[in-house]
Amino acid sequence: MDPRDRIPDVRDGLTRVERVILHTLHQLQGERGGRNVPTAMLYGYVVERLDIGPDEFQDILTRLVGRRVP
Repeated sequence: MDPRDRIPDVRDGLTRVERVILHTLHQLQGERGGRNVPTAMLYGYVVERLDIGPDEFQDILTRLVGRRVP
């Protein structure tokens, strides 16, 4: 992964990795009719787009959500 992917964007402070996670979450919620998306399912789709480990994914998701995800 390019180190520039981890630099926050000046527009909203999100990194490329965070933006991909949020975009993927939005897509999956739409496919599921607005229902919650299981973390494992979200991770599976994000891994198709990014080279990210489960611990790093969990850390980013925790930071975005503001609390620990089960």
